[in-house]
Amino acid sequence: MPLTSEISNQFDPVIEHVHQTYRANHCSGAAVMVIHQDNVVAETYWGHHSLNEGARAIQKDTQFHVASVRKSYIGFAVAYAVHHGYISSIDDPVSDYIPELDASVFQGTTIRHLVTHTHGLKDDGLGRDFLPGESWSYRIIGIELLCRIIYEKTGLTVAQILSKEVFEPLGFKETGWYAAPQDNFIEVMRDPNNPHWKTFDTTDGDKMNMYVSARELAQWGYLHLKQGNIRGNQIVPQEIIKLATTLQSPTLKDKDLPQNGFLWFVKDHAAKHSEIGDLVPKGSYQILGFSNVALLVIPDYDTVVVRAFNSWGSAAGYEYLPDIKGFGDCVMGCLK
Repeated sequence: MPLTSEISNQFDPVIEHVHQTYRANHCSGAAVMVIHQDNVVAETYWGHHSLNEGARAIQKDTQFHVASVRKSYIGFAVAYAVHHGYISSIDDPVSDYIPELDASVFQGTTIRHLVTHTHGLKDDGLGRDFLPGESWSYRIIGIELLCRIIYEKTGLTVAQILSKEVFEPLGFKETGWYAAPQDNFIEVMRDPNNPHWKTFDTTDGDKMNMYVSARELAQWGYLHLKQGNIRGNQIVPQEIIKLATTLQSPTLKDKDLPQNGFLWFVKDHAAKHSEIGDLVPKGSYQILGFSNVALLVIPDYDTVVVRAFNSWGSAAGYEYLPDIKGFGDCVMGCLK
């Protein structure tokens, strides 16, 4: 899906913001790309694939470990299942799809709660921290349940759905789940004792082993920005994109909690704990990973922005939430 490149200095402050984040974290490389009004208007790469002597320079085909950014692809698969009737409603109880779940724990938990992180379940599935729909918590069990429902109802893995519906039609070659390292993977800079780091040998799309180039991540965002229609060709049904990127969260008493679509963070109103900047307009949506890779889509301004790094977590003194909110606000400063 090649886009016209018309590089300008309009987004130089965004490039500088990403560069400062790159310097603040334990990274060997980084990238930033901006698509505005159907043109690539900023594209910059820094550093190398590792700190090793002679390491490959970061370039257009470099693939970054995107961590939780993968959830935007899982959200697409859920929307696909809803659109095609495999899931009749996101307000269906999860137990309708996985009947062997402990009713005493899962009672009242719906698919809506899973896709908006409002289920309250503990990761061991043996209890909960709050009743469904009463608060917000970022837990892996919701993702695991969604992936299981998708496979059992469609007969397809998340990866198979994405490959068939998106990657193949758009010619994506730098996006996927991998069981083994590739030459164009950037090394993940991490503490070897970090308990949050795992490797996986599955390529089903249900685990955290997804690598994407900055340019294809931007094109993924552009597909959403254009509601699935690329140059007059409806690649995926518009309804799938709308489901995934519009507000789906139940009404929460605490207005400072994040708001979500199908796993995407969606801007409805400014919220203290949201990762989306206060200046970013309503209807925008974003996804962020533990590697600090982020994708921001701002429909009101016809804009997609990607930043990519290879740090695992945050360096001492770096606070990710003010930084990612500042990233979005910096983008808005370039647009207004």
